[in-house]
Amino acid sequence: MHIKKQRLLTAGPTPLLPQALRAMMGSDIYHRTEDFRALYREVLSGLREVFGTANEVLCLVASGTGGLEAAVSNFFRAGDEVIVCSAGKFGERWVDLARAFGLSPIVLEAPYGEVVSPERVGDALKQHPDARGVFIQASETSTGAEFDVRAIAGLVRATPAILVVDAITGLGTMPLDIDGWGLDVVVGGSQKAFMIPPGLAFVSVSEKAWQHAAAANLPRLYFDLTRERKSAAAGESTWTASTSLILALAEALRYIRAMGMDKLVANAQSLAAATRTAAKALDLELFAPACPASAVTAIRAPKGMDSSAIVRDFREQFGSIIANGQGAMKGKIFRIAHLGYFDFSDLFAVIAQLEVILASRGVSVELGAGVAAIQRAVLNARVASVTK
Repeated sequence: MHIKKQRLLTAGPTPLLPQALRAMMGSDIYHRTEDFRALYREVLSGLREVFGTANEVLCLVASGTGGLEAAVSNFFRAGDEVIVCSAGKFGERWVDLARAFGLSPIVLEAPYGEVVSPERVGDALKQHPDARGVFIQASETSTGAEFDVRAIAGLVRATPAILVVDAITGLGTMPLDIDGWGLDVVVGGSQKAFMIPPGLAFVSVSEKAWQHAAAANLPRLYFDLTRERKSAAAGESTWTASTSLILALAEALRYIRAMGMDKLVANAQSLAAATRTAAKALDLELFAPACPASAVTAIRAPKGMDSSAIVRDFREQFGSIIANGQGAMKGKIFRIAHLGYFDFSDLFAVIAQLEVILASRGVSVELGAGVAAIQRAVLNARVASVTK
């Protein structure tokens, strides 16, 4: 085993779409020309289509966190009460951002591996009728748990508050009906299901949210979405565009539109379901069994084993990069992603590798049990498609 191909199995960055990678080589283009404006308009239109919304979707040169910061600074006033759902590292990021900008967060916490229920959000809205916003994750990447976005949206929609959704790993991995459910601000990121490198954040904004923006008074400059909205209408970005990433995004959006966003979501969901089945076949415990996400599966390390050793073995033995737990979960769980440019051949490889790693560390494992579980999932899906 002297040749090891690196396989990126994290929830971001994710494997790159080959045609998007090739497109980046044409990045010697000036961003204030008609050629680039035509490309940028295509990208903004494509984002609206794959988001599935009539709302404007703006593109920022930043990681996903830049989009989250914009979602805080553009729609609120100093001292505003906001309800923040926190059940992992990225829910905690919402709390940090709210406090950094002088908001007054009412924090609804749930243990890692669980989510904040819609009922708790509804109760908080009744107790705090002046709340101006509700912040949630669609998919909590640090724990592999998925929020009930639709139910929470239904509760927020009937109030003056806006619903702000971190969908950075949710987009392309779970259904998100932005207009039908009333999702006011939805944040995405390029390095997830969009299959290109980190560096772009996407923000969908509803009319209700724009009304909030008109009264907002928090400081902002680079992430001023009202200014970005005016620039986008002219086919430009306010600041210097990341030309290489825009070229890559144009290709990725063409790929997703040709396939269908629903099929991209279905791909992640089928891979996630097969991963969970394989983990159970290997007598491994899922970390978020009640609300598993389709972007990433979090698995508890076998009793007495540090998950860091499993992550290290993947990298050193097979060149595969998976993620450890974050924060208090480091050393306790490992996370296998399956979003974006990821297929069943990738999954066969990672589960076969996991079996070898566990067996080599003295864990009682029936070699082939996890792989066989995935094979059955693929076969059942093929049979079902033929008999439709």
